[in-house]
Amino acid sequence: MTIIETPRLLLRRLTLDDAEFIFGLVNQPSFLEFIGDKGVRTLDDAREYLLNGPIASYEAHGFGLYLTSLKQDGTPIGMCGLVKRDALQDVDVGFAFLPEHWSKGYALESAAAVLEQGKNAFGLKRIVGIARPDNRGSIRVLEKLGMTFEGRVQILPEGPEDVLYGIDFSKRAASSRPESRRAAP
Repeated sequence: MTIIETPRLLLRRLTLDDAEFIFGLVNQPSFLEFIGDKGVRTLDDAREYLLNGPIASYEAHGFGLYLTSLKQDGTPIGMCGLVKRDALQDVDVGFAFLPEHWSKGYALESAAAVLEQGKNAFGLKRIVGIARPDNRGSIRVLEKLGMTFEGRVQILPEGPEDVLYGIDFSKRAASSRPESRRAAP
């Protein structure tokens, strides 16, 4: 069942039937370098990742990472969605795509739709994004989403330091309202 539809993409909840795709995605060299090793070595590991990650998140929060596929033919190309991590105060937007689908605007298109869903369907006032400091592609996406650099954060005690970007919808709404004008006396 489609959760989000954009001009070129369909986003739906991940299921155990997506284990083979997830196995391939999370073992891409770029995923391992920029996101990290999820310890998925077999299809059973991929099912476990799905159960304990996205599927558990749907149950706990109503949102999670979604399978992202091309609307044109249904080809799965990556995942994008909202993640609530214990290490972060705010919900963050996450995305990962197969390298052959990079630089086509899919990350921006899907992440923008996910931000809208977070704001409108879940009432989130603020969403953040994290990336490795050398992941220029993801940082560009976060900036194009209107997020601003806020500092550095370490998600795992033994993990690397990431850059943190954020967007505050309540501040954006307030700053985009026209100022009230009083008539001159």
